[in-house]
Amino acid sequence: MSESRTEFVAVVAAAKNGVIGADGGMPWSIPSDLKRYRSLTMGKPMIMGRKTLEAIGKALDGRDSIVLTRENRLAVDGAMLASGPAEAIAKAIECASARRASEIAVVGGAEIYRLLWDHIDRIALTEVDAEPEGDAVFPAIDESEFELLSEEPWIRGERDSAATRFKSYQRRFRFDQD
Repeated sequence: MSESRTEFVAVVAAAKNGVIGADGGMPWSIPSDLKRYRSLTMGKPMIMGRKTLEAIGKALDGRDSIVLTRENRLAVDGAMLASGPAEAIAKAIECASARRASEIAVVGGAEIYRLLWDHIDRIALTEVDAEPEGDAVFPAIDESEFELLSEEPWIRGERDSAATRFKSYQRRFRFDQD
């Protein structure tokens, strides 16, 4: 049997219409999903774009933040910069190895998901029961490419602005070109 490969997992909250962001932020407030996000990303390298890092406001504790950006002057304490997808992937794999993590979280935004789409093995999707206007959209999930493994409603917290469902997808097949 071959050596196991580090999996790339897209961790995303998206509305039913695919919207993931509006004007640099999320068009909803769902504190209960932020707890899930923390548990899904803790102890793992995370690849994100500059705008996502700016929306978060800082590098998150207990995770490696690898920021894919063309802004070489960006300085955020605790974040590593990558100027292209190949560099971001290499840094994430190195961090995963150092942490002995079996997963790398790809956490957005829209352009980062598109750039790394062919590397995504799984999708951890919080589907937000809303259809807001927005300027950032998650790529459509092609069910011939990804299989829905599980789906469960999530209990809406009293501070949550919308109900959610958690869906887990697995890529149906992969032809590695090593």
